[in-house]
Amino acid sequence: MRAATGLLSRLIATFLLITFVAALLLQLTPGSPATVIAGDNTSPEVIDAINRKYHFNDPLFVRYGDWLANALHGDLGTSYLTQQPVLEAILQRLPLTLELALLATVLALALAVPLAILCAQHQGSRLDRFVGAFSSAAVSAPSFVIAMTLIYLLAYRTHVFPVIGWTPFTDDPVQNLRGAVLPVVSIALADTVVLLRVLRADLIQTLQQDFIALARSKGLSSRTIMWKHALRPSSFSLLTLSALTLARLLAGTVLVESIFVLPGLGTLLLDSITNKDLVTVQGTVAFIAIAFLVINFLVDLLYGILDPRTRVRT
Repeated sequence: MRAATGLLSRLIATFLLITFVAALLLQLTPGSPATVIAGDNTSPEVIDAINRKYHFNDPLFVRYGDWLANALHGDLGTSYLTQQPVLEAILQRLPLTLELALLATVLALALAVPLAILCAQHQGSRLDRFVGAFSSAAVSAPSFVIAMTLIYLLAYRTHVFPVIGWTPFTDDPVQNLRGAVLPVVSIALADTVVLLRVLRADLIQTLQQDFIALARSKGLSSRTIMWKHALRPSSFSLLTLSALTLARLLAGTVLVESIFVLPGLGTLLLDSITNKDLVTVQGTVAFIAIAFLVINFLVDLLYGILDPRTRVRT
């Protein structure tokens, strides 16, 4: 009970810190939201009226307190520009970003796990050196460079996949998956490298343990040793990284969504920052922070289920 209370307190404190820092950074950015709403060629009187209407000139703590009080009741505010409730805008764009994040995480795991196993089993081989060199090059390439390269090779030159546009899965599953291939690969490549390196290092360390030597002495095959004995200790770090990857991708698809003109959370956040739509930015950051914290909380719970030694006795 004490551990759960402590964890909940940390989650609340983290949420407050993230949302307040977001409000502070928005306060410090140049430009006036009132000017964006009214336009450049507007009289000072109109600007003052807009500032009073939306409380732009109120102290930061007052505006943050008002926003937080409304957010606790499920109201993330209404966009100054579109007059659309922020929560409604988020929920409209969430399915696209969530699909990209889930597919990218699954693809990263599908590539990283078998490659890490092969590299760990054949440490120092040509395959291991090639994968190491390729992963170093891949992790150093920004996602937007990968995205533009894929567009040129697989969309512009060969017309295998569409360049831009998005078809909802419920409208046409095939077109939906065709449109998701390039952005998902662009997002997943860097995360594949991270998962691959961590899992490979863990497996190499595990394969040097005494219980692995004992399993070999009993005549167990390499496949049995790997899948039944070596992977289990490494599954905890893999679980953590996979969950963090999924949570990070909910906010980390900004550039890729912009390049492929996809109406997801990343594009909503970027457009809101550009247009000084402070309420939408604050609401989107809060939603992403909650999603990140919930995923971390679920990972902690899953740790306790998979490994009883991590549970704190009260």
